[in-house]
Amino acid sequence: MPSQERLSVIVLAAGKGTRMKSPLPKVLHPVAGRPMLESVVRAAKGAGAEEVRIVVGHGSQLVKTVAENWGVTCCEQKEQLGTADAVKSARLNDLEGDVVIMNGDHPLIEAEDIRAFVAEFRKHKADLAVVTSDLKEPGQFGRIIRHQGQMVAIVEAKDASADTLKIREVNTGIYVVKASVLRNDIERIQNKNSKGEYYLTDIIAISLAHQREVEAIKASPKVAVGVNTQEELARATRKIHLRKIRRLMEEGVVVIDPKSTYVEEAVKIGPGSVLYPGCFLRGRTQIGSFSVIESNVFISDSEIGDSVQIRAGSYLESAKVHSKCSVGPYARLRPETVMHEESQVGNFVELKKVSFGKKSKAGHLTYLGDAEIGENVNIGCGTITCNYAADRKKYKTKIGNNVFVGSDSQFVAPVSVGDHAVIGSGSTITKDVPEHALAVARAKQFVKENYTPKAPAAEAPEKKED
Repeated sequence: MPSQERLSVIVLAAGKGTRMKSPLPKVLHPVAGRPMLESVVRAAKGAGAEEVRIVVGHGSQLVKTVAENWGVTCCEQKEQLGTADAVKSARLNDLEGDVVIMNGDHPLIEAEDIRAFVAEFRKHKADLAVVTSDLKEPGQFGRIIRHQGQMVAIVEAKDASADTLKIREVNTGIYVVKASVLRNDIERIQNKNSKGEYYLTDIIAISLAHQREVEAIKASPKVAVGVNTQEELARATRKIHLRKIRRLMEEGVVVIDPKSTYVEEAVKIGPGSVLYPGCFLRGRTQIGSFSVIESNVFISDSEIGDSVQIRAGSYLESAKVHSKCSVGPYARLRPETVMHEESQVGNFVELKKVSFGKKSKAGHLTYLGDAEIGENVNIGCGTITCNYAADRKKYKTKIGNNVFVGSDSQFVAPVSVGDHAVIGSGSTITKDVPEHALAVARAKQFVKENYTPKAPAAEAPEKKED
């Protein structure tokens, strides 16, 4: 790719985030399930950035550890000397083509936003551009000053006059600049201000003074949304959830109450599926078509097939549920659990690391762990696989096809039950059961009559004579 078409992104992520009142570096706080810095990096890569450089400072070691798998380069700002100093810390000497500079605490920005900035920048053949937005409440944002439509300056809110504060067009903190211009003009920025810091906003005046082509590119207000407090963090998360919900509804998903439904960005749902209020879907979860997710269901990193019903209050984590299954209400599927087609688990059933066979059922009050359950098996109420032994190891229970397990049965693993076997209610199974066998393992019932004294017969009421 020619150098003039090359795109690099510098993400400023060195700030402490004092107003978050949290020991976690600000940019690592989760927004809709992802560190907000990751959302920015994903947007940059999605826009075609060949290289993303993250400038770290506060909590640099932790930020580097989290970011190292994202395919980025981390550059450390040794001292907090301002935004221009942070950009210089990104080692500008080997940058070529166009450079986007943005903040790591703007999680609402998307790849198409960045592509639009860059396209506009290249269309105008600009040397430098600042991305602006019109805000209803500009607050403490720097104001864009224009003369005959052309931007001439950025005035910080604290330095602005009453008339200037009425301007609604603000600096979002996002810049697009040619690498050569950035290297030259950033060196001219001085720290002659009350804080003794190097402000990146000063590059506008410097570039204009050197007769460079400087543009202001207007964008959606969402790109100006930064996160500085816990309240703003929650607000950004809500916006991303609603954005995801809108897209799902456009694709044919039925969402009964969008404002009380929570779906993270990576989740995929097929058309015709229904989401009830209060459900929370996160991570790499995938749901097929015509499935129903009822209220207060939590699903994380799980795969749900077509025509599945997940009833209210159920919790699924790293599980796989094939088509036409039913789960819950109030069931729990733990990691490495697979429910095969048309199987059912009911209220207060927990499966952990279980292969649950086609058309098998566990109606209620059951724990199955480290088990292989065959097809068309009926698991009675109160059944338990005792998979954790005194030697602190876990063992497997295997139950074949078409097995009937009576209520209140325990399987002490390792143990196997053959096809078509029947387990009598209340049994504790410690030995393998062959095919077509009946296994009953319980104490013999003992009955002692007249064990408790009988109450004396009540006397008949005295008859009164007339």
